[in-house]
Amino acid sequence: MYICIDIINIMTLQQLEYILAVNKYRHFVTASKQCGVTQPTLSTMIQKLEAELEVDIFDRSKHPIEPTALGKKIIEQAERSIKEIRKIGELVSNETDSLSGAIHVGVIPTLANYLVPRFIKSFGESCPTVQLTISEMNTATLVETLKKDRIDMFIAATPLDEPDFLEIPLFYERFYAYFAADHPLKDVPLNPTNMPQEKLWVLEEGHCLRDQVFNFCTTKLPYNHIFEAGSIDTLVRIVDLNGGYTLIPELHLPLLSDEQRKNVREIKDPPAIREVSIVIHKNFVKERILNEVGEAFKAIIPDEMIDERLKKFAIRL
Repeated sequence: MYICIDIINIMTLQQLEYILAVNKYRHFVTASKQCGVTQPTLSTMIQKLEAELEVDIFDRSKHPIEPTALGKKIIEQAERSIKEIRKIGELVSNETDSLSGAIHVGVIPTLANYLVPRFIKSFGESCPTVQLTISEMNTATLVETLKKDRIDMFIAATPLDEPDFLEIPLFYERFYAYFAADHPLKDVPLNPTNMPQEKLWVLEEGHCLRDQVFNFCTTKLPYNHIFEAGSIDTLVRIVDLNGGYTLIPELHLPLLSDEQRKNVREIKDPPAIREVSIVIHKNFVKERILNEVGEAFKAIIPDEMIDERLKKFAIRL
């Protein structure tokens, strides 16, 4: 017991933050800049901790730098400790009924057009003292940005197969085929296996429309036309002027004109659906603001699309 108390006494919160930063960036200079200190200061603090523990946390012979086997265990415990310490501030915020600070939310382009304007309004009304920043990026960029802690969370199609992330299902969105008015197969019943492959307009590789719905797009299709952008509205206009067809998400349907809606066809047996989730890092601790984000989205998404668990329960970290 005496030794355990001794070890606790020699560690500081600052030292834990420093070793987490070095582990994240694998570079002392970059880590020091992110921590707002000089590189000698950060290195000295880590070396002091290593000397007092009588272990090497990092293998400095590797480039980029890597934690030692024991260092990995120390870092894992440091992450848990920092998360628990941060919960103190969250607890105070909950108990004092104050909600302030800043939140940075990312969103994929194929959702931004429908969700962002209404979300800003909904969240602003419920959390007027919180500074909200929203960034539109593709999924791969959102993943890397969250890993670097440059955003707090993002909204995207899931699953992502990222072990360090938590995915909170928000809603489920169907896809519909949008044909040119004179397309010969416009009225043929559709399912994901019999959809025509000629004059198919899709988004650039990496977008969820392509990755999750067009499973046949992984093969080389000489007749495919690829439009490298995130705008469903532009794809619709391309189909109107150039023929062929594309797929559009359910939330885009209200944006179509009455004439354009005549060109929409349902996909059945099975329907094409994407799961859309709030994605956070496992060490995220702002439970209350996470619930406020969830409530703001629930207020603007059709009730029948919302995940049943989210309808009934608050989000618990």
